[in-house]
Amino acid sequence: MKQVVGMVVSNKMQKSVVVAVDRLFYHKLYNRYVKRTSKFMAHDENNQCNIGDRVKLDPSRPLSKHKRWVVAEILRKARIYQPPSQENQVVSDKGKVSAPSTT
Repeated sequence: MKQVVGMVVSNKMQKSVVVAVDRLFYHKLYNRYVKRTSKFMAHDENNQCNIGDRVKLDPSRPLSKHKRWVVAEILRKARIYQPPSQENQVVSDKGKVSAPSTT
């Protein structure tokens, strides 16, 4: 088997991720390229992967019932939006910043 590149779609398990790998193939009957997606469970030893990360997977011996891949490297980290911190401030309708009401 060879290395594959895909996108992390789930990281809810400990030391495991689900990676979606896309591939294109030419369909002879339709004379078009068709896109197919395969989902692979992979071992992530340090829990470094987040949803949206682009990763490279290496094949390995069976690690569990479904895991046959290991995350070799993270090619690109996902951009995670973090809104600016506004500690204990509330913006009113007119754009003025005031302390939150305690009612």
